[in-house]
Amino acid sequence: MTSKGPLRAVEATSDADAATTLAALEQACNDPSLPAHLRPLLQQARDALRDADQAADLERSRYRAVFDAVPDPVSIISWDGTVLDVNKAGMAAYQRTREEIVGKPIEFLNPDLPRDHLRPVWETLLRGETYVIEVTNMRADGTRFPVEVHSAGFNDDDKIHIVAVARDLSSRHAAELRYRELMESIDKGIIVRDADGQIIHANPAAMRILGIENERALQDDLREEVWLTFDEHGREVPKADQPATYALRTGKTVESTVLGFYSRRTRQLKWLSVTCVPQFEAGGTAPSRVLSLFSDVTALKRDSTLFDRAQALAHIGGWEWDTGRNALYLTEEARRILGQHPDPATMDDLLACLREPDRRRLRAALDHAIAHGRSLNLDLQGWQANGHLFWIRMIGEAETGSPLSAHITGTLQDITERKQAEETLRVQARTDPLTGLLNRDAVLEELETRLSDPALQRAAVLYIDLDRFKIVNDVLGHAAGDRLLSAASRRIQRAIGSEGLIARFGGDEFLVICSTGDEPSRPERLADAILEAFSESFRMDGEEFSITASIGIAQSPIDGRRAQQLIQNADVAMYDSKRRGRNDWQSFTAELAEQQLQRLQLETHLRRAVINDEFTLVYQPLVQIDTGTAVGAEALIRWNNRLLGEMRPDHFISHAETTGDIVGIGGWVLREACKQMRRWLDRGLTLERVAVNVSYRQFLGEDLAEHVRAALAESGLPGHALELEFTERVLIEDAPDTVRTFAALRDMGVVLTIDDFGEGYSALNYLRRLPIHGLKLSQLFVQGVPDRKSDVAVCHAVTGIARSLGLSLVAEGIETERQRRFLLDIGVATGQGFLFSPGLAPDELQALYPPSRESDR
Repeated sequence: MTSKGPLRAVEATSDADAATTLAALEQACNDPSLPAHLRPLLQQARDALRDADQAADLERSRYRAVFDAVPDPVSIISWDGTVLDVNKAGMAAYQRTREEIVGKPIEFLNPDLPRDHLRPVWETLLRGETYVIEVTNMRADGTRFPVEVHSAGFNDDDKIHIVAVARDLSSRHAAELRYRELMESIDKGIIVRDADGQIIHANPAAMRILGIENERALQDDLREEVWLTFDEHGREVPKADQPATYALRTGKTVESTVLGFYSRRTRQLKWLSVTCVPQFEAGGTAPSRVLSLFSDVTALKRDSTLFDRAQALAHIGGWEWDTGRNALYLTEEARRILGQHPDPATMDDLLACLREPDRRRLRAALDHAIAHGRSLNLDLQGWQANGHLFWIRMIGEAETGSPLSAHITGTLQDITERKQAEETLRVQARTDPLTGLLNRDAVLEELETRLSDPALQRAAVLYIDLDRFKIVNDVLGHAAGDRLLSAASRRIQRAIGSEGLIARFGGDEFLVICSTGDEPSRPERLADAILEAFSESFRMDGEEFSITASIGIAQSPIDGRRAQQLIQNADVAMYDSKRRGRNDWQSFTAELAEQQLQRLQLETHLRRAVINDEFTLVYQPLVQIDTGTAVGAEALIRWNNRLLGEMRPDHFISHAETTGDIVGIGGWVLREACKQMRRWLDRGLTLERVAVNVSYRQFLGEDLAEHVRAALAESGLPGHALELEFTERVLIEDAPDTVRTFAALRDMGVVLTIDDFGEGYSALNYLRRLPIHGLKLSQLFVQGVPDRKSDVAVCHAVTGIARSLGLSLVAEGIETERQRRFLLDIGVATGQGFLFSPGLAPDELQALYPPSRESDR
């Protein structure tokens, strides 16, 4: 696709064809040998074509004018995410020409998009809805800016494209940030109430002024019965006349009003100067909330002459510096805040109690203020004489005059508590509360910072996943699971020591970041140390559990230069380690990268396979082992993709279960098998039932009973003609839902069978409680009989279980006459396998087992 945008390549071709045709008509009109009666007709055709060409040019000009007139960036995007066109606003926003943008994937403009980001977009657009999302776009210089993208679908020459309008949110985000910072940092108390008078926010200053310890106590401490309100004359003010209530009722602003508030809880009286401002929603006629701003004027109310006392209450001191004499004057509160002995008498004394680089920052700000008559406003950190750390906000204004006699006057506010609270919040925001390790956001930030530093770029990520953790969590509960995670984190910390940065990445997954510049083999050595740390069992609630770890390793720069890429590749390596048997580590390799690419390619094609009609079903007969008579057939799926070719079911089915696509595929198999069984019955084929495999994801992710009922109704198939085969995993996922779903299916007459019995969890307790009709003996055990003793024992055991519970039993994978004879001897009557027949097309199966004459009649 060129920079001409959608349709423009076609238009260019059409223009060329039109120009050629027009030239030919012009030449024909001027041909003297042309019969006279044809010349007017050709002239009319020439004029009509010229007019049509001019009209088309006008339409294209209008399209481009309208497209470029939109003030927001607009992109036209193909189904696979390729940019087809972009307007002038987009070129200006991204600082790129149309030629640089068109033909690139949308990730070129938005490199932070998640994997498979187009999937929810297409799902929304195909429902006829508009998809809206807030993301970050990137300019040509690498800077980012937040946008709100509205995407809609449109049809262009029978192809569905996306038109995406991006609205720059930078101004809004900046305004919101400034508003939040103002709310949290202003020393005025601010309380926001909704239309019902309920408090929805109070800033730190409000909590401090009103003596409220934390947000949990906010609603309780500000209840009406806790406070009495008085005017300046000592008269009690009823609630209806209090400023916030009055502003909500009338919609009018209440200017600064001094009121007394007596707390029955603390038995203290505070005098506050209160201003209430009603706020309206767009188009609203009544206030939706009211903003109350207040300051504590108790000290001023008591005695306006006690200025120093008022400063102490507000933790604000005053200062003045006479630059000519280098004399510094501090109020009592300012001296208390600085805590120096003796008190600073010169600006050099004050600078001496500050830490670097704040000392240099204040000196530079003072010099600038003196030289240019400017103000200064700095947050500074220093030490009191007793060794306590303090934070101050120092504000000053320079008076104009000679530099030798200039004065700077200002305030000095103690913000130590606020800064300490901010630091506490910052630490909490970066810490996992369960383990005390760094959390996901913090470790991503740390890794990005490290990779951006050339001196630290040689680093490795160890992605750690606990094996069998879910079993412990399910058996002992989440509380025990949390204790296990805490114990596991401590073992990892002991194994790593000071050689790496450790984080809990989520669930039972941990990350370790370590340097490789001084020791290239450090990642592998640390991985071995972690595995060794997990070699000892865990003890929880009197039980002993063997929990191991699977570890994936990815190293920068060879496996990625970005944090997300490095973590993703370590994750891929971890899953390969888990696939190989767990309790081991695996480094990311080019082969794994290729496998990952193949999985992505497989996922893309698999998602469209049902729509593209790429699936077919074959049917393997279920037969009476002694006679070979068919009693049923199992539906087996086959996939033939135009690019990938014939795909093995065991390969793409497991992948579909991982991605969740098995739900849609399984629904298609269910409907198709029911329809085919109906056709066989109509043709007189004497089969009792058709068997369909059901994934545990279908069982958990949808109302399976309703889908089965719909498939039976659509095909007109009776319930007893359908058999559903489940794996043992279904039995232990959710017992109450399992019982309800199985009961609903059995009420329809559907035959319920546990497939590959003995391979998985062998949840015998659930067999006793669930309404199951039969079991299928796994070919894993059938293949070993009658020579392998362990397989013979399992076959005898499963046969005994089925017989004692009154369940039918079908043997899978029968390939030899010896296997058939063994199964008959132990009482298995029904089976399937290549000894009798492979999977057959519907017509082939009907030809192999033709209708009986009784059925024909």
